[in-house]
Amino acid sequence: MTKIFQNNIGLVLLIFAIQFTFAQKKDENIGTEVVNVVKPYTPSISDAFKVKETPSLEDEDNTKKEVIKYSIFSFPVASTFTPSKGRAANVDKSESEKLFKNYLTLGLGNYITLNAELFVTENISDTEYVGGMLRHLSSQGGIKGVVLDDNFYTTSLDLTYGNHQKNLTWNADLGYQNQVYNWYGLPENFPPILIDGINPQHTFHNFYAGAKFSLNDSFFKEGSLKYNRFWDARGSTENRFYVKPSFEFDAFDEKIKTNFIVDYLGGSFEKDFFTTNAIKYGYTNLGIHPSVVINKNDWSINTGAAVFYSINNENSKNKLFVYPQINASLKVVGDFMIFYTGAEGSLDQNSYRDFSNANPYISPTLAIAPTDKQYDIFAGLKGKLASAVSYNIRGSFQNEKNKALFLNNKFNMFNSNTESYQFGNSFGVVYDDIKTVRFFGELNADFSKKISFGINGTYSSYSTHQQEEAWNLPAIQLGYNLNVIITKKWYAGANVFFVGERKDIVYIQSLIAIFPPEYYPETTALKSYFDANFHVGYKHSEQLIGFLKLNNIGNQAYQKWMNYPVQGFQVILGASYKFDF
Repeated sequence: MTKIFQNNIGLVLLIFAIQFTFAQKKDENIGTEVVNVVKPYTPSISDAFKVKETPSLEDEDNTKKEVIKYSIFSFPVASTFTPSKGRAANVDKSESEKLFKNYLTLGLGNYITLNAELFVTENISDTEYVGGMLRHLSSQGGIKGVVLDDNFYTTSLDLTYGNHQKNLTWNADLGYQNQVYNWYGLPENFPPILIDGINPQHTFHNFYAGAKFSLNDSFFKEGSLKYNRFWDARGSTENRFYVKPSFEFDAFDEKIKTNFIVDYLGGSFEKDFFTTNAIKYGYTNLGIHPSVVINKNDWSINTGAAVFYSINNENSKNKLFVYPQINASLKVVGDFMIFYTGAEGSLDQNSYRDFSNANPYISPTLAIAPTDKQYDIFAGLKGKLASAVSYNIRGSFQNEKNKALFLNNKFNMFNSNTESYQFGNSFGVVYDDIKTVRFFGELNADFSKKISFGINGTYSSYSTHQQEEAWNLPAIQLGYNLNVIITKKWYAGANVFFVGERKDIVYIQSLIAIFPPEYYPETTALKSYFDANFHVGYKHSEQLIGFLKLNNIGNQAYQKWMNYPVQGFQVILGASYKFDF
């Protein structure tokens, strides 16, 4: 036992030796952790499919099957029984549903909403395939009380080619996306005389090309690379290039996996928020992440570290970051109760594209910098309460340096407002050091093949260093979903979520300085809200399905972001057709 322990100690020392040997490299995927900002509710009926936040667990070996050896203890039995001839009983077979390679979906709704998807894939040989998806979602607006245009649309095209050989599998992707939003969220009591001079439309474009590949029977296991170009109609541009090769080899009877990361980001904005000075930013992040998985009895331990070297391409300020990457799990009662714990950290590279996906109402005047997620220490229990009921509870403490927060931009009526986002109707980004205590729990159940449901909840407590509040981060989030197969033809489902209060700044007109008017900032709370969604479908045939979606059933004009009310009760009626060529 002592010898085994010494071998494990030697293995850990070898890992850290490898890390510092490659100290000139840097960790990369600033995308391993996403900035913890709630995804914005863009006023659309597509929110029937809102995603609940569930922490990802790096414990793929937790459910490793036990090796069971069977043997037969046989002994002779005297018998005079002679079986009579018979025939096999008939077994009822359930008819398997035919699968189709392609589908077309089209839906129309109030607010003049159009939702369309076309997916096509085809095998061009025994080892090759091609595929593509065209998606469009648009709405012409019509939110009550909004005086500026509030329509939006997003259209995207994705193409892929794949090749599967005996020892090599790879695919290449190419895509383009166009999005249009409007800065329609004006403050209360906004001077009507200024409205005609505002053009609130903002357009985003995104082009990407990438590839992924994996090899068998090689220490070079897999790799990925991606180039992304993002730009808008206000002269902003951003380029990002990402490479991640992975290697795996055996040492001390254990498998050691090492990821290398190269992440380059560079971009610019035509001007900052208050002046005409341009903003430029650029980072090159190099990383290495070695890890080893050790399985002993009911324990599974994934231990390692991540080392990043971040190069600021604009001001030559470079920095080295070292993070823990440790996960452990213990089968307390088989698969019915598994205890897990760990400590993780990462360098999360923020980008203009990431910010626009989280909040499309940002201004093109942002300061872009990475977030130093120093550590996330967590522990929890997961498993099964019954064969069809699973659970997961988790508590964590997280420390982040330079975390990005969305904050309502300043409004001053006489601040030479020449841009349509300078009227208190857009958002900027501020950075702060934030510590977060978080508790998460979820329960999922499949009562039968026809009924399933899930419920989850998250409570977060934030501690800021410089900012008055953790702007626009909710303390409480709840989610619930239910899916029911009513008959062979009919199915239905529901999705309900709750988001608690968030804090932001609103600009209030002074009662003292009436003319010229002055506005001063005041911290305010955005009210918590429920959003309930329901859908029902009818399977006319294997290929044709009709559906009805009802979103925001409570007709709540709540604000996901300050001064941005969402669409009320939404109805969409449509159909989906599956087919083969």
